Amino acid sequence: MNQIIKAVNEPIKFYKSGSSERKSLQAKYDEMAGQTIEIPLIIGGKDITTGDTDNCVMPHDHGHILATYHKGGENEVKLAVNSAMDRWKSWSRTSLDERAAIFRKAAELLQGPWRDTINAATMLNQSKNAFQAEIDSACELIDFFNFNAQYAEEIYENQPLISPDGMHNHFEYRPLEGFVFAITPFNFTSIAGNLPSAPALMGNVALWKPASSAVLPCYYIMKMLEEAGLPGGVINFIPGSGGTVGNPVLADPNLAGVHFTGSTETFQHIWKTIGTQIDRYKTYPRIVGETGGKDFCLAHESVDLDELATAMIRGAFEFQGQKCSAMSRAYIPSIIWDDLKEKYLTELETVTVGSPRDFTNFVNAVIDKPAFDSITDYIDFANLSDDAEIISGGTYDDSTGYFIQPTTILTSDPYFKTMEEEIFGPVLTIYLYDPADWDSTLELVNTTSPYALTGCVMGRDKEAIKQAKDHLTHSAGNFYINDKPTGAVVGQQPFGGSRASGTNDKAGSELNLQRWISIRTVKETFDTPKDYRYPFLQED
Repeated sequence: MNQIIKAVNEPIKFYKSGSSERKSLQAKYDEMAGQTIEIPLIIGGKDITTGDTDNCVMPHDHGHILATYHKGGENEVKLAVNSAMDRWKSWSRTSLDERAAIFRKAAELLQGPWRDTINAATMLNQSKNAFQAEIDSACELIDFFNFNAQYAEEIYENQPLISPDGMHNHFEYRPLEGFVFAITPFNFTSIAGNLPSAPALMGNVALWKPASSAVLPCYYIMKMLEEAGLPGGVINFIPGSGGTVGNPVLADPNLAGVHFTGSTETFQHIWKTIGTQIDRYKTYPRIVGETGGKDFCLAHESVDLDELATAMIRGAFEFQGQKCSAMSRAYIPSIIWDDLKEKYLTELETVTVGSPRDFTNFVNAVIDKPAFDSITDYIDFANLSDDAEIISGGTYDDSTGYFIQPTTILTSDPYFKTMEEEIFGPVLTIYLYDPADWDSTLELVNTTSPYALTGCVMGRDKEAIKQAKDHLTHSAGNFYINDKPTGAVVGQQPFGGSRASGTNDKAGSELNLQRWISIRTVKETFDTPKDYRYPFLQED
């Protein structure tokens, strides 16, 4: 193998007023907003239309149609499986050097000519502001492509330590025998791009079902991968409903793995479905998933109030709280609350809500009508409860776009509904605790939610921080000290959680890639025995 190419994190563009990158992105946004494109399925490298269509819209202007996309069904799934398995014959034998070169080329394309397109598509179809789109659909996806290539090369370098005289031992890193089903979420373009491409890098073929509410940026990723040289059939792009696409996929004997990010309920359904028909498959499917979160912030009385207020606003309300890592519950010492409340609410008053086209807006629209209705139901519940008070936001309007004001709930009940259940929107619930109850509050944080994705502890008391870190060992797969519980960076903080939050296979690390290979151990003997007798058989 050639020398391993070391990846570096992609520098973030900040899109400051008057900057060339800001003007370029605005121009691309306006250009794409003025178009209505048709999105086909892509199977075996060919565009497929079905006539069964739905629309891609702007969440911040839901009457504005960006694209019409075709949806797949059982026939298209069969076609995709056949295409994938046919391609598997050659792709599984393609060298890692060749495969890695394609994804490194995709990273180069995203660094350059494709950056504005995929960032703008993310802003338009997911209502992400420019900065959130940049760190997601550009930087993180570039990092996934480059770091995954490096990790794969490092995996291949790992060989048996010992080959005694007369023999040679080595590992062959085989792809799985079958196809991988990649089911991707609406909220992160980078995750959508990584879920099918990480297995593909390791020599697998994939069927990719993007979230129906975010088909547009996923389509452009497919076109970019084609330009990078990815052969047809390696990744097959199949928009459509979960059941219509998912049921025939999960029933196919060639299913070798599932790479999933989405709701806990859907993931558990997939796991159960695979389990009930386990005798159907050629191999035991690998099941890798990241699901929900009820991510916490635990503040110690020694915390810096300015740092805490900033972490709360950024952690809870960036991308409208539509991050599985978003801060959703906060435990605040009662003795600091009055001062913190003043700082927090004063800062929150400066936060503006509106279209991502206006770069001064910090908060934009939630993704669609079902999300809007679900989130506002929680707000209404809190508004009517005797155990809670809404101290910011609490208002919403879906007449033009799905806009919800950043909402803060103060509750006297540590087990209040919005402290326990995932909301996935711009809602933060605060519970005030007595600093004398620090130990019991640690256990409260640990046991309130079934999830264990992310969490943070903030304070200047090093002993208290260590105590929290130790007590909350299993409460979060990504744990942050004196920072918000969001913003994992590939190559720095591999991402994933356990308990009800998923399998914790750490996207953005070699640990995830290892799930998509099946190792063969090969022993070659140069001095083969010609007599069955061992020395111990000799007579005394």
